[in-house]
Amino acid sequence: MAEYECSRTMPGLPEAVFDQACDLNRLDSWLPRDLHVHPDDPPAVSVHEDTTGQDAAGLVRVRKDQMRMEWGTRSDGRYAGWLQVAGIGSGASQVTVHLSFFEGSHPPEDRALEERLEQSLDRLAEQVRMHTDTAG
Repeated sequence: MAEYECSRTMPGLPEAVFDQACDLNRLDSWLPRDLHVHPDDPPAVSVHEDTTGQDAAGLVRVRKDQMRMEWGTRSDGRYAGWLQVAGIGSGASQVTVHLSFFEGSHPPEDRALEERLEQSLDRLAEQVRMHTDTAG
């Protein structure tokens, strides 16, 4: 099993950050550019990966009361992840993304995956900032 985790502080109240991060219709705005999530019959989603041209059946569960979103592959259990938002005071939040690749899966190279996580959190922070600037 391979596990990866990345965190980022974002300027915004945790509820606002969570709402931006967990809108299933807008996940493409911050996920890695080659991944596209399409809600089916929630919690079911389909995920298209441009680099492989493949579609995968997945599940996404949004737990607003816990400020947590969890996801994974639907049938084979080879991949799972979660996103957690926590308030850290002064109107800021900490966002953590965790990915787990189980036996039989083929995770990307470590450094490439870490870069993709960092870029995704950068895009989410920018999205939150723009939403906060517009709302304020």
